[in-house]
Amino acid sequence: MRLLRRIYTIYAFLAFCFSFLLLFPLLLVCIWIPGFEKYGRKINRFWAKFYFILIFKPIHIKGSQLVEKGNSYIFVANHFSYIDIAMMGFMPGDVVFVGKASLGKIPLFGYYFKKLHIAVNRESPRSRGEVLLRAKHAIDKGSSIVIFPEGGITSSNPPFLNRFKDGAFSLAIDKQIPVIPVTLSYNHLILPDEKNLLLNFQSGKIVFHQPILTDGLAAKDILDVKEQAYQTIQNQLFKDNEIEA
Repeated sequence: MRLLRRIYTIYAFLAFCFSFLLLFPLLLVCIWIPGFEKYGRKINRFWAKFYFILIFKPIHIKGSQLVEKGNSYIFVANHFSYIDIAMMGFMPGDVVFVGKASLGKIPLFGYYFKKLHIAVNRESPRSRGEVLLRAKHAIDKGSSIVIFPEGGITSSNPPFLNRFKDGAFSLAIDKQIPVIPVTLSYNHLILPDEKNLLLNFQSGKIVFHQPILTDGLAAKDILDVKEQAYQTIQNQLFKDNEIEA
């Protein structure tokens, strides 16, 4: 079984590279033409679906009807695995992803990511401040934002979450837009965060939860919104992984 997983992992990596290189010229066009960034992110969504078809991994999506077309949201999701990033392509609408600055160092992919999404150095207060301004600008242009509120892959015991940071919820309240908790139910089983990264054959699952409204809320309400999002995602993780809360 381990040998099959290794072969599958190599195939998935090659499929990732092939599919990205195939679409990269179109991404470049969208990067270079002013105002075409949203079309680049649309290609991003197509790429995600195409990629998971290529690696024969069905992704079951629940609750997408809760996301209303044309509205801006802050999507917050658990982060246990490197495959979470690829799965963010299933977020509906024009979505800007906030990810760690090290993604920008990957050849070609890093260039695309920095131009169409937002890279943050979490160790730099200046970088975090710039990210906040860019995220607000993206929301003003009608986009939604995706953030991993744990601040990276930090949990040593998935599916138990680490505590959430305030940034995503402060942004949502500041812009008075809803927070949508998103549960990535099985990614820690599909690609565990281990020294030797090996894919498993299990299918994926994404759950979009009921939006948490922020109309009329202020900074004093950040803790309550954050806790509601945390409990929503954690309870779904326990349910899907058959763990008693």
